[in-house]
Amino acid sequence: QTDVKQVDVMSLFYWLIYYSQLPSSTNLHNHNSAEFILLFLSTGALKWKDGLQQKASEAFLRQQEADPNLRKLVYGPVVEAENGAGEEEELGGLFRVSRPQNSKKVQANAFDCSRFHPDTSHNWDLEEMLNSIRDCFVTGKWEEGQDAATLLKEDEELYGDFEDMETGEVHKGQTGQQDPNSENDDHDDEVEERLVKANDDEVQKKKRMEKKRRLKERFDAEYDDGDATYFDDLKEEMQKQAELNRAEFEDVDDGTRVQYEGFRPGMYVRLEIPSLPCEFVTNFDPHYPIILGGLSSSEGNIGYLQMRLKKHRWHNRILKTRDPLILSLGWRRFQTIPLYHIEDHNGRHRLLKYTPQHMHCGASIWGPVTPQGTGFLAVQSVANFRIAATGVILDLDKSVTVVKKLKLIGYPSKIFKNTCFVKGMFNTVLEVAKFEGASVRTVSGIRGQIKKALSTPPGAYRATFEDRLLMSDIVFLRSWYPVSVPQLYNPVTSLLLPVGQKDSWAGMRTLGQLKHDLGIRTKPNTDSLYKPVVRAQRRFNPLHIPKELQKALPFKSKPKQQQPKGKMPRDLQRPTVIREPQEKKVAALLHALTTVHHNKRKKAHIVQHTKHKEFLQQKKKQEEAKLKRHKEARKKLYRVMGQMDQKRQRSSLKGAPQDD
Repeated sequence: QTDVKQVDVMSLFYWLIYYSQLPSSTNLHNHNSAEFILLFLSTGALKWKDGLQQKASEAFLRQQEADPNLRKLVYGPVVEAENGAGEEEELGGLFRVSRPQNSKKVQANAFDCSRFHPDTSHNWDLEEMLNSIRDCFVTGKWEEGQDAATLLKEDEELYGDFEDMETGEVHKGQTGQQDPNSENDDHDDEVEERLVKANDDEVQKKKRMEKKRRLKERFDAEYDDGDATYFDDLKEEMQKQAELNRAEFEDVDDGTRVQYEGFRPGMYVRLEIPSLPCEFVTNFDPHYPIILGGLSSSEGNIGYLQMRLKKHRWHNRILKTRDPLILSLGWRRFQTIPLYHIEDHNGRHRLLKYTPQHMHCGASIWGPVTPQGTGFLAVQSVANFRIAATGVILDLDKSVTVVKKLKLIGYPSKIFKNTCFVKGMFNTVLEVAKFEGASVRTVSGIRGQIKKALSTPPGAYRATFEDRLLMSDIVFLRSWYPVSVPQLYNPVTSLLLPVGQKDSWAGMRTLGQLKHDLGIRTKPNTDSLYKPVVRAQRRFNPLHIPKELQKALPFKSKPKQQQPKGKMPRDLQRPTVIREPQEKKVAALLHALTTVHHNKRKKAHIVQHTKHKEFLQQKKKQEEAKLKRHKEARKKLYRVMGQMDQKRQRSSLKGAPQDD
């Protein structure tokens, strides 16, 4: 409705853009959009077109300076790699190494693509400018594995033709809808592309291997320096010395070289062994292997050895102490007699009759001195090669004292209150003197102590106890007796036997083998056999209470004068009464009446007992019926309570109020 000239619509559009870029402090922002359009139409003059490009550039630069650069905040400036390929270093094919920017080096990509100055002119019609921004679009030509066309073609090959396994319908891809004439061309193109792709894969694989090699070298250079141990340095020094020796003696003959550095591995050596038995030469078997070994000067002695031993898990029997055993220890094979023992909590080494089933035990032998920590294995015979035990050497002297439990038994000969003379435990006065002060004990549990030996009989002694002993008590003494290790060292001379008999060497036999070979049956100990227990009836002395004590006792505790068994004294006998005939008739009648009364009472008692028995049976039936009624009532009550709980649960799930 205004009288102004007709205004171009595009000019108005540009003016609105300029209006939106003005700061908020401008007076034009105080008007609304309608007033602004009227103001624009009323002016008529198009002065806003002056310097429009410069104003838009300044506004864009202000906006760019105000917004932060997210790329630099997250990744930072990335420096171009120093290698010839110009690729960024990757760790594991996933992460890229970000390194700080060096101001001294010139960056090839120092220009931020997200920020460009509008003053620089860009001719978007040129092919170079179009190629520079081609990668910004999805259909651009990327790398071989990231190209959109290549990925689409791979998807087409993967999901071209398929069959629905549920419906059985066959779906055809786009390749099946093409003309048959173009299939050959496509096939040739695919073959060519595959060849190119294979070459590219080889190139990429080589690049990845080169990257991994460089990364490994860098890792080794960073972390392996300074971590060499003394053993590594020693090996390196020995290797250098060996190389120097090899270079030095390379042109020297073997005789001179052996004098300086000894025999080298792989050389043939001739040995001369003096004092060798003639049977070794005459019965030599080249098919039987022989191993030569050397011993140090200290290993030629024989002494006591302490070992830790365990029976092999596949050996069929446990090992018995004092049975001969063949040991393979170091360079020697010999037969010896071991003593098995175990250490108690107080340090005592107690002798064992057999080896434990599934645990270690100690063993003491007489054999060649061997360094500590040397392992060994044991067999019971050369013919039956079954490993019986394995172990290790612990000590080389007789510091361990193996003791055996010893129980001595004696009997009282005279008893004087708490003192008692005991006989039958020792044989001589010297043995008693050796055990003076030792503690003894009776079977009933009374403890005592040995005081001094008696002159007669030999081996008797005087002992004091906590309480008075009886002649039927048995006194015993528990002690520990040291056991000596048998000094048997029998080397295995199986190499001296003729051909074919080297496995038939037999040394010392065990006690069980001797009895079996000689046909001797072991007779059982009569004291160890089970027999019926016969105990004699004990007769106790009558109780004697002193008269002074009887006076102080109450009447009920005083001993009563009991009549001795035997004939009644004459003064205590009652005179004989002779009844008259009338009295006899009265006594007979009373006896008959008494018999009838007793018979009636007996019948009445039987009837009463029967009635009471019937009453108890009837009462039992009533109790069972009562319990049955109570049980049915409880069932009904619990059933009603369960139905009420179900109703409450259903009502709570539905949200309805619960009924009481």
